[in-house]
Amino acid sequence: MNHTRRLLSVLVSRESLFITSQYRPISSGSYVPDGSLNFLDGKRVDCQDQYEKILVEEPATGKVICEMQGSGEQDVNNAVAAAKVAQKEWAAMSGYERGKIVIKCSELLTERREEMARVECYDTGKPIWEARYDIDTAIDALQYFGGLASSLHGEHINLSSGSFGFTRREPLGIVGAIGAWNYPIQMAGWKSAPALACGNAVVFKPSQFTPFTAVKLGEIFKEAGLPDGLYNVVQGGAHTGNLMTSHPDIAKVTFTGSVATGIKVMQNCANDIKQVTLELGGKSPLIIFDDCDIKNAVNGALMANFLSQGQVCSNGTRVFIQRGVYEKVVGLLVERATNLKLGDPHAEDTRMGAMINAQHAEKVMGYIDGARAEGAEILVGGNYRQMDGVLSGGKYVEPTIIAATDDMTISREEVFGPVMCVYPFDTEEEVIARANDTNFGLASGVFTKDLMRAHRIAASIEAGSCIINNFNIYPIELPFGGYKHSGLGRENGTTTINYYTQLKTVYVEANDVDCPL
Repeated sequence: MNHTRRLLSVLVSRESLFITSQYRPISSGSYVPDGSLNFLDGKRVDCQDQYEKILVEEPATGKVICEMQGSGEQDVNNAVAAAKVAQKEWAAMSGYERGKIVIKCSELLTERREEMARVECYDTGKPIWEARYDIDTAIDALQYFGGLASSLHGEHINLSSGSFGFTRREPLGIVGAIGAWNYPIQMAGWKSAPALACGNAVVFKPSQFTPFTAVKLGEIFKEAGLPDGLYNVVQGGAHTGNLMTSHPDIAKVTFTGSVATGIKVMQNCANDIKQVTLELGGKSPLIIFDDCDIKNAVNGALMANFLSQGQVCSNGTRVFIQRGVYEKVVGLLVERATNLKLGDPHAEDTRMGAMINAQHAEKVMGYIDGARAEGAEILVGGNYRQMDGVLSGGKYVEPTIIAATDDMTISREEVFGPVMCVYPFDTEEEVIARANDTNFGLASGVFTKDLMRAHRIAASIEAGSCIINNFNIYPIELPFGGYKHSGLGRENGTTTINYYTQLKTVYVEANDVDCPL
């Protein structure tokens, strides 16, 4: 079964699918990092510049796990220099040889799935069952692109009089990859796997809020046989990111994060014409027609809003429900949201964990309070949930459903929290216009039994993906990316190869040169 479908069954089940005794008993508040957090030329190293001190907090408890040094100019230069040396020999290897190493990494990561999931859980505050599937998405990327590596090829074109041409698909060089804090290991896998498979080297910067699993992935790469210098990790915040995106020896930047930061990344990359992939924010519509399977639609709406405490860029946070089933669907959504269990992310029966940090939680609560002030109706949630014991220092926001109108701030801006807005609609034409009335265009979804209607919606929605009768389902085989302010380029699927390679054209003359000069 596809891991994303298993993920759906986990969320919508009323009982945990995992048996606690299968896993070692672990609780929040006990993680201790196991070494330096920069990874350079095949080993953990301390920062040389020590540009800034960053306190890394555990979301579940609010406890400071460690004090991390932010990378400065010398650290970024060292990482790029190591990558530059290693990339030349790596690019000269066959795709098959490169692919074997990338696939070996996927095998080692599979063996350490539980260990890595626990670290991801400490890092992000999301429930352990969800963290396990995040590890799976990184494994999928490594397996998929490792397998594709041997199939990289150009094209042969026959021309007149025996002449011919062909194309070569060649690496870009060094890829600067910047990940987001909501899916740290997934970002590391999604960005490094295609880059390495195509013959590039990688300098990866995880979010300063979630630094741990990217470094552990580096150690797994080394154990798998990846030559030193091909995968490097530099920790830090905006300053480190600016150094990477403006570095003259980095040929491409792939970034996942906010629109505001994405604009700055693109501006830096423009100065020396770097290639860039941007996966940015969203305010995606989920459309529920009155002929749908209501149980599936409710399950899909939960998937569209409450994974990772709602901190998902592709979430379908604007749920349009046809008026004939509006009251029924909303009633079921409120009932299900009320019963979602918040708790220790390491507990097997926890459905939602903690927000990434207090600052972000306050931002989310600000949107909820603003909606109240604008006249929206809070149907369920809308408050903090105070936890006991070691969890009392974390920030837990209740799953929230709001009856809003299209012109409210909460309907226009990305909240990035467990907040679903619901809206009634009457006609297909109306809902398409309302769904497209946004600057974002990352994802969309529709629930209906009328497949012709579903195809009309998919063709009309201005978004990079449209999911029919499900939501937040992104198999590694399918491209992922956005329209409008939601980004440029694509991740996953075979098309990703185009974003990590450059095409060279070779013409071969089979005749004498015809020169009229």
